[in-house]
Amino acid sequence: MTHPHIPSDALITVAGTVGVGKSTLTAALAERLGFKTSLEKVDHNPYLEKFYHDFERWSFHLQIYFLAERFKEQKAIFEAGGGFVQDRSIYEDTGIFAKMHADQGTMSAVDYETYSSLFEAMVMTPYFPHPDVLVYLEGSLPSILGRIKERGREMEVQTEVSYWEKMHTRYANWIENFDACPVLRLNIDEYDVNDPGSLDDIIVKIGEKVAEARRGKSGLNV
Repeated sequence: MTHPHIPSDALITVAGTVGVGKSTLTAALAERLGFKTSLEKVDHNPYLEKFYHDFERWSFHLQIYFLAERFKEQKAIFEAGGGFVQDRSIYEDTGIFAKMHADQGTMSAVDYETYSSLFEAMVMTPYFPHPDVLVYLEGSLPSILGRIKERGREMEVQTEVSYWEKMHTRYANWIENFDACPVLRLNIDEYDVNDPGSLDDIIVKIGEKVAEARRGKSGLNV
């Protein structure tokens, strides 16, 4: 059953760096709202493990794969009429990951230009169904590293801490300039996804942001 604060056709996207609990919050919100989930398909990604062993060789392949999969998923959500909570946004692919690899030389300038051009053509248009709200999960680097270790994915645990430090900084910079839809920022140390009261507070805040987004869209159509 949908929540009175959230329209039944809303699209809620949960964003944030690796280890902040996006999938856990996505599942909890979807269950409480009676929404479907759109989850990041990590287990069946043909490039992910190769990428962690050789960034330079596989970064472009991985980003193109993510872009295609997320675009198809976004299209399917739109065609289904909304009512979804989505794990990770398509905007993070270019704003965080592709740019990071281009800046540090693990993606060539030509590959990054090709990727960025494709992203702009596919996503940054009036025809692309942007989320009603982006729920951004943030926290201190020690908290996030602790969660990565606790989760225990071998390819993540074996990755140098410096990689996660750079990603943490990039996320902090990225969210400050993000404007594709309204943003709700949540500190991972200030809520408990397993506490119904805590989750209700988050839902009320999401509802306020969705209302803001709908008012903005209505204004554009006047």
